[in-house]
Amino acid sequence: MENQIRFFHGGGSQEDYDADKELFESLKLHLGPGYSFHYPFLPDDGSPDFGRREQIKQEISQSADGVVLVAHSLGASMLLACLSEFDINKDIGGIFLLATPFWQGDEDWVTPFKLRADFAGKLDKAIPLFFYHCRDDEEVSFSHLAIYEQRLPWATFREISVGGHQFTNGLKIVADDIRLTH
Repeated sequence: MENQIRFFHGGGSQEDYDADKELFESLKLHLGPGYSFHYPFLPDDGSPDFGRREQIKQEISQSADGVVLVAHSLGASMLLACLSEFDINKDIGGIFLLATPFWQGDEDWVTPFKLRADFAGKLDKAIPLFFYHCRDDEEVSFSHLAIYEQRLPWATFREISVGGHQFTNGLKIVADDIRLTH
């Protein structure tokens, strides 16, 4: 049986989906055969969090056991929110998060994206958890990676010198880590 990969894009528009498709295609290229891939479009449903938590929960529930979850930017932070807020009755083979924002502040628009204060304690420490962030990310400050390092000390963190928010559309490092865990 092939290892299943589900990739969740950032943002909430078709434009965001299209931009992240290059990341998805890079991951497919670097993983090669032996994997099945799913890249669902998660539209903004008009709710404060764009419907992301529920959409991701639904996608995971439709996955095979052992699914590998990969997510970028907003998709990565909402995947963490989903996994820490819902009971997911699915074996997850690994979680690989790219340029993950840590939402802070009291602005009304930020509140729906924030993780709960106890999110770290709700995550299954037996599931491999990886974070990747480029030092020159122009969208999500590199400083967000340090916040996750403090709160999730059991996770693996990869600092990448250059690549910007889109990792220069190259995810060989992620593919290598996925292969190591599977």
